[in-house]
Amino acid sequence: MGEPSRSECKRKAGHSISYTVEIQRKNGEYYVHLVYEEEVYGKELAYEEPIQAERIDGMDINMGRIAVSIVSKQGNFIKSKVFYCHELEYVKGNQRNNIVGETIRDVYDWLLQENVGAVVIENIQLRQRHDTDKRFHRFTHHFKKKKLTDIMIRRGLRFGFRVKKVNPAYISVIGHFKYRKKYGLSVHESVALVIGRRGLGYCERLPKELIHLIKTKVKRHLIAVLGSMEESYKQSKSGTKQHQYTAMMLHTIENFKQEHEWLLWNILHKFCWLNQD
Repeated sequence: MGEPSRSECKRKAGHSISYTVEIQRKNGEYYVHLVYEEEVYGKELAYEEPIQAERIDGMDINMGRIAVSIVSKQGNFIKSKVFYCHELEYVKGNQRNNIVGETIRDVYDWLLQENVGAVVIENIQLRQRHDTDKRFHRFTHHFKKKKLTDIMIRRGLRFGFRVKKVNPAYISVIGHFKYRKKYGLSVHESVALVIGRRGLGYCERLPKELIHLIKTKVKRHLIAVLGSMEESYKQSKSGTKQHQYTAMMLHTIENFKQEHEWLLWNILHKFCWLNQD
């Protein structure tokens, strides 16, 4: 039905609130959509903006569960909890909205009880290039997770939290190898811990035992790969590409002290099966 009608403002309790009303006709029925700016008490922080809070929450959001790990401003692990919502995988419409609303409310109620002042969430737009979960690459799953993340951010701002989004590069492999066993955490809780620490600016250096693993097992494997390449394959386009990539990883291992930590985590990410339980 034509252009939506607009009211400049609605006065209530001395305040002016702008809003837009859109009326649509579908199948003989009329639907009214009201859009207005919600007053929020929190703030979304820029990536380089420091977090000013004593307790920070890292959050790993998935369709079946939301894992939260609380860290101190020094980056030390305090506690964690998982909020399950398995029904989101198959319910639709209003039922899904109700489950989302109740789960997110429970999450923030717990964080408020724990005196958490800031929430760190992965920037989901950057995750696909690093994520190891093949199911994640399904468009519908990605869309649902993004929608859930957006709701989590809006609710956090509404409740007065500082919210920060971070690059999720290698959070799964870091959580698995560095913190899961150390603190007895689930996979998702350890990922949430890494997210929280990344919001504080930690780059996550590899422990000595992982450096040793890369310099022994992984290095031997890469050398064996290069040695097993036939000359005819080396001359092919795919063979040349594999040879260059393998040589680059060996160079990174040899010069690991000068390389960025993420390059080493990338190598471990490629060969994480070498040290699986």
